[in-house]
Amino acid sequence: MQRPKQINDDTTEVQHDRQERLDLGMKELRMWVPDPYAAKFAAEAKRQGQLLRGRREEADALDFIAAAVEWP
Repeated sequence: MQRPKQINDDTTEVQHDRQERLDLGMKELRMWVPDPYAAKFAAEAKRQGQLLRGRREEADALDFIAAAVEWP
């Protein structure tokens, strides 16, 4: 694994970038999300889609997606 590039004697490029963002009032957020390339992901998505089919929640979800796509 390659070592981070040094900006100066004390700060790596990543540390420098992080500090710049903090100075701008930003906060770092890290989270784990499902991997859409994982083998189980497609099967679980299909299972959940079948549970929704024809239910009011399906229409609500599709309306939400359509509104998000149309959002400027």
